[in-house]
Amino acid sequence: MASTKDILLLRIREHGKLTTAEQLQLTALLSLPAILSQMSSILMFYIDDAMVGSLGALASASIGIIATSTWLFWSIISCAATGFSVQVAHAVGANDLGHARSVFRQSLIASMMLAVVTGLVGALISNPLPHWLGGGEEICADASTYFLIFTLGAPLAMANMLASSMLRCAGNIKVPSLANIVMCVLDVTFNFFLIFPTRTVEGITIPGAGLGVAGAALGTLLAEGVIAGYLMWYAVARCPELRLLGERGSFHLQRQTLSKAGNIAGPIFLQRVLMNVAQITITVIVAPLGAVAIAANALGITAESLCYMPGYGIGEAATTLVGQSYGAKRYRLTERFAWMTTLLGIAVMTFMGVVMYMAAPLMMASLTPDEAVRQLGAECLRIEAWAEPGFAASIVAMSCFVGAGDTRKPSMMNLLSMWAVRVTLAALLAPSYGLQGVWLGMAIELTFRGLIFLARMKWGKWMKMSEK
Repeated sequence: MASTKDILLLRIREHGKLTTAEQLQLTALLSLPAILSQMSSILMFYIDDAMVGSLGALASASIGIIATSTWLFWSIISCAATGFSVQVAHAVGANDLGHARSVFRQSLIASMMLAVVTGLVGALISNPLPHWLGGGEEICADASTYFLIFTLGAPLAMANMLASSMLRCAGNIKVPSLANIVMCVLDVTFNFFLIFPTRTVEGITIPGAGLGVAGAALGTLLAEGVIAGYLMWYAVARCPELRLLGERGSFHLQRQTLSKAGNIAGPIFLQRVLMNVAQITITVIVAPLGAVAIAANALGITAESLCYMPGYGIGEAATTLVGQSYGAKRYRLTERFAWMTTLLGIAVMTFMGVVMYMAAPLMMASLTPDEAVRQLGAECLRIEAWAEPGFAASIVAMSCFVGAGDTRKPSMMNLLSMWAVRVTLAALLAPSYGLQGVWLGMAIELTFRGLIFLARMKWGKWMKMSEK
C-alpha cells in the first residue's frame, strides 16, 4: 500500500492539485528522516572525534590538520553523485522512469571510474600532505595514515553517496536515512574495538586493536562499506523508480548524459574545490597558533556541525521536491517548495544556534579532556551561534537551486563570499585576536552569504519560467 509521501509525490508527477497543507506535509515527511540522517552522520564524526580526543590534543590535531583535505576529496565524490541524481529527479518528475534508469546505469560506470582515480591520487599525496599544511612532526605520521585510509576507501564512499543520492532524488529518503543511522552505530562499534588497546573495565577484559587514529579511519571505512553494499542493492533491486534487476538496458556511457552531469556538477565541484582550498588556507592561518588552536578549531567545527546538519537534511528534501516539481514543469509549485524548505531551515537552525550558545562548554567537554582546548572551542562556538540563520539560508537555498539545475551563479556566489570575506577576515584578525578572530570572520561571512542567497531566490532568474 502506497504511503502518504508516495501519493503526494505521484500527484506532483501527474499534475494533480496539492493544497498548501499537503505541500507542508510533504515537506515535513521528506525533511524529518533527512534531518535524522544528517544528525546521525555528524554524530558519527562527533563520536569519532571524542574517542580520538580522549587520546590527547595531539591525536585530535593530527586529524584536524588534514580535515579540510578530506572534505576536498569528499566533494569530488558527492559532486559526481549530484550530477547524475539531479537528472534522475527531473526524469522521475516527468514520469520518464526509463530515462531515470538509463542515467542510473551510466552513473554506476562513470562514478566508479572517478572514485578509483581519486583514491589513487589521495594515496600518492598522503605522506607529504600534513607537512604541506604546516603540521608539526609530532602529528604528521598519524595524519598521513588517517588520510591514506580515508582516500583508499573512495570507491566505497562513492557507492554509498551515489546510492543515497539516487534514492533521495527518486523520492525515497527514508531508506538511506535509516541506513545512515545504522552506519553511525556500526562506526561507533568498530571504533570501540579498533582505536583503543585491550583493557579491563570493572573486571571485564575488552579486546582492542590499539590502532589509535588509524583505528578511527578503519572503523568509519568498514561501517561505510557495509551500508554502501546494502543501499546499492536496494536501489538496484527494490526501488520502483530505479530498479535495474530484471530490466534490460545498456550501461554504455552517453555523451548527453555525461554532458548534463558535467554542467550540473562542474560548477559545484569547482566551487567546492576552491572553497576547500580556502578552508585549507584558513587551516594554514590557524596552524601557527599552536596545537591547542588546531585541536579547538577542528573539534569546534565538529561540534558546530550538530547545529547545521539539520539544514543539510532539509536541503536534501528541498532538492527532491524542487527537482521533481521542476521536472514536471510545475514552476509555481517549484517556487513554493523552495521558500517552504528555506524558511523551515532558517527556523530549525536558529533554534539550534540558541542551543549551541547555551551548551557550548558542555559540547566541547564531551569531545576532549584538555581544558585549554575546551575553553577556546566554547568561545568560538558562541561567536558562531549568531551566524546560524544566515548559514541555514545559504544551505537550503543552494539545494533548491541545485534541484532546478541552476549551479553556476550560486557556486560563484559561494566562492565570492568565502574568499572575499572569510579568508580575508581570517588573515586580518588571526594575528591580533587568535582563533576567536578567525571564527568571528566566519560568522560575518556566513551571515553575508545567507543574505545574498535569499536575494537571489527572491529576485534572481534561477528557474526558466516558460510557463505561467
